[in-house]
Amino acid sequence: MNAMYKNSKAYMPTYFLVTANVVVYVFTSYFGGSALQTGDNMIVGYGLFTPAVLNGEVWRLFTSLFVHANIAHIAGNMLFLIIYGLRAEDMFDIKEYLAVYFLSGLAGNFLTMYTDILTATAFGGFAYSVGASGAIFGMLAAVMVYMRRSIGQSILSALVFVFFLFAINISPGVNIFAHLGGLLAGLALGYALAVTHKKRRQPVSYQFNYPTSYGP
Repeated sequence: MNAMYKNSKAYMPTYFLVTANVVVYVFTSYFGGSALQTGDNMIVGYGLFTPAVLNGEVWRLFTSLFVHANIAHIAGNMLFLIIYGLRAEDMFDIKEYLAVYFLSGLAGNFLTMYTDILTATAFGGFAYSVGASGAIFGMLAAVMVYMRRSIGQSILSALVFVFFLFAINISPGVNIFAHLGGLLAGLALGYALAVTHKKRRQPVSYQFNYPTSYGP
């Protein structure tokens, strides 16, 4: 990688995001009335809700990424954010890191909204969605595919791993579309960044023409 490239470790984005999520959880649980669970009023006020977003409350696309349903929800998400976020800091600069995180989270929310619109009638309406899982799945996918692609190896093992984690996280109450949207965005971004960084690292070759004979 060229000398101008800097990873994002100096900015500590992982710890910043973890702190932001925890602070929001403290806020939503305090005003929701329980340390172990976020109140319904907080989820209704800040969670992703497709009709509300379509009616202009686009900020929910972002606030929903920082709201968690209960203490187990945030604890699990923050554990995986620390594991894969710190690894991502070694690979991506600060702009790339934040792009992977937030674009993956948004991709998960947009896929959720799309499927909500398609299935609302069949399943009796819309549901609220909260959590950073889409963003974290995107970070995980970006890290895994980047590690494989940047050294010129097949990304098949990375794909198997991330989709295995996706599969074992399917359970009642889990927004699988947020996970899937984030995962797909992370795969695409990680692959694109690996290709971009590889081009940066390619050495510049110079050609010199030496004279084969000298005149008198």
